[in-house]
Amino acid sequence: MSETRSLAARAASLIRDVPDYPQPGVVFKDITPLLADGETFTAVVEHLARSVEGPVDLVAGMEARGFILGAPVATALGAGFVAVRKVGKLPGPTLAASYDLEYGTATVELQPETVPSGARVLVVDDVLATGGTAAATARLLEDAGGTVVGLSFLMELEFLHGRKVLEGRRVSSLVTVP
Repeated sequence: MSETRSLAARAASLIRDVPDYPQPGVVFKDITPLLADGETFTAVVEHLARSVEGPVDLVAGMEARGFILGAPVATALGAGFVAVRKVGKLPGPTLAASYDLEYGTATVELQPETVPSGARVLVVDDVLATGGTAAATARLLEDAGGTVVGLSFLMELEFLHGRKVLEGRRVSSLVTVP
């Protein structure tokens, strides 16, 4: 078994399904057990950091679990970290983008001054579902002057077809759920 497949299997074994959360019909993917396993968490961070070619100036993480994964990936790459937050959580001025979720709609924001013009940005999050959050984040980063060089996820829910929304972008995921 390859090193990546072995890590994917180990990570998948530590991700817990929580049925009907945050609402009926949704199966929440709880990564808390994975985060509590220091060896696996470290290996996942290193894997996500290797998911893009070339230099990275910034890592962008989406609220909230994207912060948990993105900040250590930024540290591993020697890059800065940009927080992409839910609307109303950042002091202005901010850029905002709305998008559809698998169970509703949401808006994210970032502070444009945190993204220098031409900065090479890796987007990191825990789950690629419908692709809405990632697509909105990529648009915000580009509107702020950055260049999105990749989007890297701990897990991808393939049945929600999120990659289609991100077509033309470099997307990687460690764990796939068919």
